[in-house]
This record gives sequence, C-alpha cells and structure tokens, in this order.
Amino acid sequence: MNASGNHYEWQLFNGQQWLQIKNDHIIECNYCQPGAKGITIDTHMGSLYIDFDSMTLRGPFANLAVRRLSNLSHNQREVMGWYYRDNSYWCEYGVQGSSYRTSSISSQDFEQQYNANPTGSFQFTVGRYSYIVNFPVMMQTNLSTLKQRKVRRRPKFNSTVYVNNSLNTFEPSTSTINPFPFATPSLNPSTAVTWQFMGDEGIWRDYQKPNSSLDSMDIEREYQRNPQGQIALTAGHFTYTLYFNGMYQINNTYKTRRAVQRICADENSSSTQCQVRWQFKDIDGYWKDFVKGKGSGNCTMSSQDLELHFQQNRTGAVTYSTRTFNYQLDFSAMTQTNLATGTRRPVRRV
Repeated sequence: MNASGNHYEWQLFNGQQWLQIKNDHIIECNYCQPGAKGITIDTHMGSLYIDFDSMTLRGPFANLAVRRLSNLSHNQREVMGWYYRDNSYWCEYGVQGSSYRTSSISSQDFEQQYNANPTGSFQFTVGRYSYIVNFPVMMQTNLSTLKQRKVRRRPKFNSTVYVNNSLNTFEPSTSTINPFPFATPSLNPSTAVTWQFMGDEGIWRDYQKPNSSLDSMDIEREYQRNPQGQIALTAGHFTYTLYFNGMYQINNTYKTRRAVQRICADENSSSTQCQVRWQFKDIDGYWKDFVKGKGSGNCTMSSQDLELHFQQNRTGAVTYSTRTFNYQLDFSAMTQTNLATGTRRPVRRV
C-alpha cells in the first residue's frame, strides 16, 4: 500500500524523476472502466491525455511518461477483468453480452493464460466457433469468419485477493513523496464529492463552471436533498436533465443519454466511488435492499455485486435468483423481471 492506503499509484516522469500524481484515484476509477480509452489531466505544464491502452501521453512535452504501479504484498494480486468489444458494448468474458450470449471462458481463465505468457495467445471454443486472442495486440479473431474484436484487460476498482502462490508479485513503488500536481480531475474541497458524466470516446469528465451551469457542489447539494430526484442544467447551447435514480443525463433536445457517476472521499482522503445501495420495490410497496444469502427474501446478488455489473455495463442486464425464482435486472429500464411469471418491479440505485 502507498501513503494514501491504495494498492495502486499513478506516476508521471517529468524528465528527471517519477512523481506521484495527486488525486490519482480519479484516474484509477476511469482506468477500471473497460469503455474508457483515456483521460485528460490539467497540469501546470498544460493538458495531458493519458492513453490507457498504450500507456502513453499526448501533449506538448515529449519527455514526459506515465506509469501505473501496483503496491501489493507477495500473497496478494489484483482482480483483473477481461473484456471484448461486442456489437454495442464492452462485455466481460463469462458475463452476458448485448447479444444475450454468455461466454464460457471467464476473466480468470484469460488472466491465467496471460500470466503464463503475456506475449503469447489464447485459443478457446464457445459454441460452434473457435477464437484466438493475441495478447500483444489485444485482439480476438473468430477462426471461422476471421471477424476481429478488440480486447481489453483492466483491473476491477479497488479489488484485490489473497493467494497462496508466490508467483503473483508486483513491482513495489519507487516514487518520491513529492506529488505531481494537476488541477483536474480533482475533488471539490467543500463537498469531497466529484460528479462526472461520460464524455465523448468513453472519457469521464467533471461538471465544471463555466462550461456547465452547475458544478459538483451544486449537484451534490440537490442530491443530498433528494437522492431520487433530478436536476436541470445547461451546457453550451443545450439543456440537460440529470436523473439521480438511474445516474444518467438526457439531452432535452436530442434525447441522447450519457452515464453519470458520483465519486467521493472519506475523511482520511482515501477516495472511492460512494457507497451505493440497490433496492427493489416489493409487493407491499416498500423499497427493500438486495441482500445476498440463502435466507428468506435474500438472493444471489448483493448491492456490491449489482454495482460491479452496473459499472461494467450501465445499459446491460444481469440475472440472479432467490430460493424460488430467477430474475433479470435491466439497468436501462431500472426494473427487475421474474423470468417465470413475467412480473416486473421497479429497481433503484441510492
């Protein structure tokens, strides 16, 4: 762990030494989103764009470099997700995609193959098709149709597991204690909360004035007043409505939708996405939490499980079961459907 208590550290090379980037939890949060290509940070030397796939910088200074270090003990490793670009979304292997097909090959299978030979490839069969993933170029090829899909390997946000295998070791941090400052993305000092929307090319961007009529402080104030409500804002020539329940914004003219996220820090400045609860409206009209377990009223998904699936694919769906029935939760519609009876109930994220 580094000084902030995180198991990762993002650093910039300033031409002479590696320096830690302040508030690098925001970079990490973006990096863990499979659809994010990169992020722009504003430094005292100008704006720099970090390309997550190539781990390179685009900006005015060619002598700068970026890297991400993992600071884990010998018996820990990060939980890694492996994703392929489906027709519409980035989908994790082993999780149902937008075509409603589920791969029998999981992220864990890919990670084992990758750790054994990072410069090699992995061939597997799903249904009647065989595929090969080339690790150096991160590309999947259907060996029958030759159709190719991009592949990405990203860590799960703030997720580590203990192992009994000494091979799972990571490079220790060699950074100095001096931080490399940048203005954005950053936490609002008065609220310790940052609100962001998914911008073009899969990059999370802060709500900031004067580009937006509202900033994180304004949005957070309304959110605290009514977490199930909505708020109107203006950006450029357009007006938008931000819906807290579904965590998305709608362009009121073109009706296009963008995902929204809320990031907060605890009192020790160790930051993460704010604790989220998932609830369904039961037959008695009361909102009830998703509770994982085998007892009455419990199911195979906890709020944490649902949030993880939601962050991986905010417009997708996930299936789960209770002692009696199987259900599907549609993140776009924010509903759960009993797959046996067809009964549909509202779901919310608070």
